[in-house]
Amino acid sequence: MSATGGPHGRPAPGRGTVGTATSLLDAYEPQGTRFFASPTRTLLAHGVRAEVPHGDAPLARRVAETLGARRRAGHEAPLVIGAVPFDRSAPAVLAVPETVRTAPPLAADPLVALPAAPPPAADWDVRPVPEPAVYAAAVAEAVRRMERGEFGKVVLARTLRLTSSRDLDLPGLLGRLARRDPSGYTFAVPSGPGRTLLGASPELLVSRRGGRVVTNPLAGSTPRSADLAEDVRRAAALLESEKDLHEHAMVVDAIREALAPYCRSLDVPERPTLVRTATMWHLSTTIEADPADPAVSALELACALHPTPAVCGTPTDTARRVIGELEPFDRGVYTGMVGWGDADGDGEWVVTIRCAEAEPAERRLRLFAGAGVVEQSSPEAETAETGAKFRTFLQAVGVDQ
Repeated sequence: MSATGGPHGRPAPGRGTVGTATSLLDAYEPQGTRFFASPTRTLLAHGVRAEVPHGDAPLARRVAETLGARRRAGHEAPLVIGAVPFDRSAPAVLAVPETVRTAPPLAADPLVALPAAPPPAADWDVRPVPEPAVYAAAVAEAVRRMERGEFGKVVLARTLRLTSSRDLDLPGLLGRLARRDPSGYTFAVPSGPGRTLLGASPELLVSRRGGRVVTNPLAGSTPRSADLAEDVRRAAALLESEKDLHEHAMVVDAIREALAPYCRSLDVPERPTLVRTATMWHLSTTIEADPADPAVSALELACALHPTPAVCGTPTDTARRVIGELEPFDRGVYTGMVGWGDADGDGEWVVTIRCAEAEPAERRLRLFAGAGVVEQSSPEAETAETGAKFRTFLQAVGVDQ
């Protein structure tokens, strides 16, 4: 089942790392494979042995039943891989692959430092939905409603629709995303008929490996600068920003409350630290937990957390309703979760951000970016923040904006 490693395809870090992870990255094909890379492993799944059915039962139960059936049928170490939408009632796109090849993390492979092939020359038609001014007005409306005490936070998103003059090169795009930030979470999985979800998320929703559970919420962000001194100044300012620290604390408190019923103990640091990507600084808190029931799966915990205030808001039901009123599009899998889980309950599920949905037949990409809006937010700042978050993908496809 695995290219390296032992049971459940777990890689052996530090062994056979030269070329093993990048070879899986290079072998990705939109038709027939699924790719997921994290700071702990690289996975390339081939084919489909079973799909997780849609239904009224909780998703974690349907996944467990699907994996159990595959194990009883003789599949030695089955796992699911795929995407779950923002709307928890919408169908997930999760499959048990025929085979899975695994390798150590991309960051452990020296060949990942080699430059990715530049994006091919193409003419791109770029259309924002909504227009930036309309998005800024939505932020202003959300702030007015928070000032009236209707809710505490809402995450508002906008999109860019990119149409290319030539066929989309999804393997090349995935390679550029992965090589740009090999220490993050990079993925390419089907998201529906004729659609592929690609992204490079910095945010771990939850992972479980044996008895160790980890979640790493990010909330509170600022764009990076090409000037080193200014970049450091922005990072330091983010650590002291009252608005961003308040936003971050709301997310951490909500995650602590959601995990508490499942855990004997929770280790929650008092203050956040910083995480950087190629384009953004984020406030970050790494929370470790000891589950009360060792049988609780990573996916069950992920479903208990999803959606967090980092991608929805608080209170959750009110924020979700406000999103429906102020966002003129369906999020689909954006701000859902993407990852993998095995029959023993281990897995990694990340928040689906810094992503795009590709429709190759239409030569089209739909990019997403959102910002957390609290009472102290300004429409101009949140519009600028979403613009900075688009940069990850725009640079990967060769669009200069």
